[in-house]
Amino acid sequence: MTENLDAVAYNRAAWDREVDRGNEWTQPVGPDVTARARAGDWSVVLIGYEPVPRDWFPAALAGTAVLCLASGGGQQGPVLAAAGADVTVFDNSPRQLARDEEVAARDSLAVRTVLGDMRDLSAFAAASFDLVFNPVSNTFCPDLAPVWRECFRVLRPGGLLLTGFTNPDLYIFDTESLDAREELVVRHRIPFSTLDLPEADRQRAYGDGPVEYSHTLTGQIGGQLAAGFVLTHLTEAPHHADITGRYMPGYFATRAIRP
Repeated sequence: MTENLDAVAYNRAAWDREVDRGNEWTQPVGPDVTARARAGDWSVVLIGYEPVPRDWFPAALAGTAVLCLASGGGQQGPVLAAAGADVTVFDNSPRQLARDEEVAARDSLAVRTVLGDMRDLSAFAAASFDLVFNPVSNTFCPDLAPVWRECFRVLRPGGLLLTGFTNPDLYIFDTESLDAREELVVRHRIPFSTLDLPEADRQRAYGDGPVEYSHTLTGQIGGQLAAGFVLTHLTEAPHHADITGRYMPGYFATRAIRP
């Protein structure tokens, strides 16, 4: 599988399958959520289930140009649009983008959707956005430096990058033990990709799910700094699906500004 793998094409098909399977991150918000957002009562998540602090956002969302980056699924984009933002959702999965389109049609929201690889935002002119909102998704992207460079390019001076990502240390553990919720067995080195596994092990642990990449904190946080961003906030949350949450943060979220 690893030879000549087109990770973009593979993960596009894999996330389309996740929509069919009802993955929780493919389930669109209901009309009650967008109705509350229209009234000013809104929240969205970057990591886990904790709402992003409101002071991470501009004081007023009305008219704010937001790029929901690799953020399809009918969740964050429609909420931000209902709260008054000018929202574009960019994602690698047509089925995920269709979720946003469904909510937009149902609730009369203006949400633009664009299909593509998060490393290539050439569909957008420089300085097009005030905010890039990027929930945990770059774990499905092979390399991050182009992502941060493109985010910097499409943001206006003073624009914000809000991103969530997995703790790379999660990937050192044997997945069979984690799935059994028994113990933490160290098995892998970082950086890690699910493509590093023997095919039988990968199929057992991940099936035909998306290819994942651990990335390092240097690539995640250092990469944002190298692209020119100034980091203003960092927070963490436990992983919600396995026993690592008892001992360590599973997710990090950062807020950065484009000078």
